[in-house]
Amino acid sequence: MTQAAVHGRRATLESADEPDRRDGHLTAGVRTSLPQLKVSSTAARRRVLFVTTEIADFIKAGGLGDVSAALPRALTPAFDVRVVMPGYRQILESGYQIAVVGHLPARYDLPACDIGQLVCDDGLLIYVILCPELYDRVGNAYGDELGVGWSDNDIRFARLALAAAEIVNDPALLDWQVDLLHLNDWATGLAAGYVRWLGRRYVPSVYTIHNLAYQGVFPADRMAALGIPPSAFHVDGVEFYDQISFMKAGLSYASHVTTVSNNYADEITRPAFGCGLEGLLKKRALEGRLSGLLNGIDDRWDPRNDPHLAPNFGINDWHGKRANTQRVRRMFGLDPSGGPLFAVVSRLVAQKGLDLTVEVAESIVRAGGQLVVIGRGEYVIEQSLMAMAARFPGHVGVNIGFDEGEARQIYAGSDFLLMPSRFEPCGLSQLYAQRFGSLPIAHRTGGLADTIQDGINGLLFDEMSLESYRATVLRAFDLFHATDLFYAMRRAAMAGRLHWRQAVVPYRRLYGELMSNARVGASSGEAT
Repeated sequence: MTQAAVHGRRATLESADEPDRRDGHLTAGVRTSLPQLKVSSTAARRRVLFVTTEIADFIKAGGLGDVSAALPRALTPAFDVRVVMPGYRQILESGYQIAVVGHLPARYDLPACDIGQLVCDDGLLIYVILCPELYDRVGNAYGDELGVGWSDNDIRFARLALAAAEIVNDPALLDWQVDLLHLNDWATGLAAGYVRWLGRRYVPSVYTIHNLAYQGVFPADRMAALGIPPSAFHVDGVEFYDQISFMKAGLSYASHVTTVSNNYADEITRPAFGCGLEGLLKKRALEGRLSGLLNGIDDRWDPRNDPHLAPNFGINDWHGKRANTQRVRRMFGLDPSGGPLFAVVSRLVAQKGLDLTVEVAESIVRAGGQLVVIGRGEYVIEQSLMAMAARFPGHVGVNIGFDEGEARQIYAGSDFLLMPSRFEPCGLSQLYAQRFGSLPIAHRTGGLADTIQDGINGLLFDEMSLESYRATVLRAFDLFHATDLFYAMRRAAMAGRLHWRQAVVPYRRLYGELMSNARVGASSGEAT
């Protein structure tokens, strides 16, 4: 197969005869060596294609980016897992070599693209869908620098989904035959449909809901442009209130649906959390095709050796913890204080209950506490948080933006993490905070209820109301001053992490069951 290598955003040219690339497309005119893979170690393992729109190594908008970085690596000892994702500018400019290993022609209104191959330092292989007109843009995975979604997101993510299905459909394309497809969130949902509609080769698929609120709903007249057959526009297909839903395609056509906590898996089968899809999700649950598999965290989240902390610390090293607290106060220009430091590390969206945090800020300051916030999101929420900081100079600090190192310093330096989410499929921030000795204060919902034990490794409130939230925040002040209990809870939080080594076990079991069932069905000649 012809290969071309790209380093950063420029091809490594070995011949003056390479075709013109000024149109922004990568062309296969140069033969170079691919990074060496340990093929012998993967030959005996079943092959999983993990389809995602984010990975924390390069681009991250939320928890999906962290899961996409951790779960494929955690699965690697048991499976040959490879990731496929769009070729965003952040990846092209990462400095990694990208070798072009395949080409996909235009279909419907979806442009042609190349398939690049990137190997991370630890050996994780990522297939990069190289289509500069769709992905080489300033902004995040889904929208521009202001957070406004791209108007062609249906094309952008249908191209990713179709590419994944085409890799499944043609084992010769990459000389690597997929045994199972793992899809993540709305933007990949069409891949489960394309596998069915292309019809040449079927493999089982897992479709993971990381947040049901984001569904990828587009007008029905986009079906032809996206290559969705008319026969799929019905209640058991992609149709959703006379529109098409990428999320519903995943729920309708995947072999098994998972979400990221047991509690959320139950919540989304009811109208309050089901976002209009509760009927289909309840049906999947009754069929035994809906599971809640809790997320974990990996070894990168360890305050004893995290390079972003100064100093590092462990359980019972409260002097080291306090040094990080003082560092965070200096970072945000806060006054010296002996009171508790509260923190928000979050996407700034309505789901996260930040309007309530703005309302309780005065109570925090009056009781002798301080508050720091880091994140980016909806403009109205950003402005309300900036106004809150202006009201309480020296006591409240806000940074609109996100920096991974700064976030880790905040987890390490804060005493309490505020998470009054209206709903939370799993949440990772509470796990990071616990590992770094910061006690989460959260609404009892979704994965927060599954990972926080009230009065043991955090604080929970039941009613999503300002009064209930404020009472729990004030309860935190009492806890902070009850020194022995506070440190006992801090120790419990730091010691009780849920590691991916444990969290990956049900995924391994599910993968094995689906692939075994697929083999049985194929050998018996059953239609899938």
